[in-house]
Amino acid sequence: QVQLLESGGGLVQPGGSLVLSCAASGSIFSINDMGWYRQAPGKERDLVAAIYRGGGTRYSDSVKGRFTISRDNVKNTVTLQMNSLTVEDTAAYYCHAEILPTGEGLRVYDYWGQGTQVTVSS
Repeated sequence: QVQLLESGGGLVQPGGSLVLSCAASGSIFSINDMGWYRQAPGKERDLVAAIYRGGGTRYSDSVKGRFTISRDNVKNTVTLQMNSLTVEDTAAYYCHAEILPTGEGLRVYDYWGQGTQVTVSS
């Protein structure tokens, strides 16, 4: 059973910083892409940032220059450093990973964390 466990999030004032972390555990053979998505009330879930196994990254235009994504391929973790937060960053943030579980041949599955709330408010 593969799981993604998120930590971090919470309430922060505008201009502040937060760090989100996500750890993948279970019967994992390998992990391809990892990333973070967010969903505000009444809106679709959108990509915030993604990082590929080789280290390449992709960011949404709204967070470029403010957020930094990183991963540890040994610990199977992905981290999102969020700086200069604004009220528009308020949302539930979800960790995502494309994982090849052990014993599944070459089939890759999409896994999601349970979500962690980030609220930016004064």
